[in-house]
Amino acid sequence: MDAAGLLACYERMAVIRRTEKAAHDLFLQGLVKGTTHLAAGQEAIAVGASAALRPDDYVFATYRGHHHALARGATPEECLAELMSRATGLCKAKGGSMHLTKAATCMLGSYAIVGSHLPMAVGAAWSARLRGTDQLAVAFFGDGATNIGAFHESLNLAAVWKLPVLFVCENNQYMEYTPIADVTAVARPAADRASAHGIPGEVVDGNDVVAVEEAVARLARRARAGDGPAVLEAETYRHFGHSRADPAAYRPAEEVERWLKHDPLDLARGRLAELGVGAETVDEADGRVRDVVERAVEAAKAGPPPDPREALTDVWADGGAAWRT
Repeated sequence: MDAAGLLACYERMAVIRRTEKAAHDLFLQGLVKGTTHLAAGQEAIAVGASAALRPDDYVFATYRGHHHALARGATPEECLAELMSRATGLCKAKGGSMHLTKAATCMLGSYAIVGSHLPMAVGAAWSARLRGTDQLAVAFFGDGATNIGAFHESLNLAAVWKLPVLFVCENNQYMEYTPIADVTAVARPAADRASAHGIPGEVVDGNDVVAVEEAVARLARRARAGDGPAVLEAETYRHFGHSRADPAAYRPAEEVERWLKHDPLDLARGRLAELGVGAETVDEADGRVRDVVERAVEAAKAGPPPDPREALTDVWADGGAAWRT
């Protein structure tokens, strides 16, 4: 990744970080209803992967999916308006924080049921195979999803059919409130299990946007060449608790401190400096990000409430709500 590409990735990560901070603040102001699951600290996975993918590749995410929606083309205004139940929201106020979706950019949803989207990604990859394209499907999921049946079912079928699908585990060390290491027999909950299904399993520093981009690009080339699926376990750490209601008191203070020193934005700044990009240039990028998100917050606040008449639209593919058999 050259300096220009890395600076663009840094700026996108900074947009995500600041947008999530805005979501946090708006929640405290009572403007975001329901809960939110922030991905602050995990931005490099979404941005690095997106930099390695094509615009027509399919992406599926979990309820902690703000970063993936933003990395795949959703705007801060669209996302914040959705969180605030505005008609201008990404899903017209029907999805909220846990269901951000932008089909126009092939971001095919965030899913609140743990692991439910893994079989969907396999189906999307099968669709690409049937249609004769070389599109990929990429499923991003947390470490906790590796202990449910859908994970193994999806890996098995993808391997049997050699489908163009990548399984990217965002291992943030905790499955909600439980350390993944306490309830899992292997050290790497995703990568160590890939071999049982006859597919490659790799581990990458999920806080290093360059390392993520390189790993995803390589595995994407492999999948497009017809060599089948792969598992990539990206080690990372969320800065906040599981959800807005979780103070994360169960995490050791020294562990939190160690991971906060390994922040994705700080790592990217360091890499930019090594490439000769001056601090002033990075500061200018931060200024652009601040302005973009501040404008997005005000625009989202000003958005109209949803029209109740829209409640039953878009239930089915034809845009209606009538049940059919």
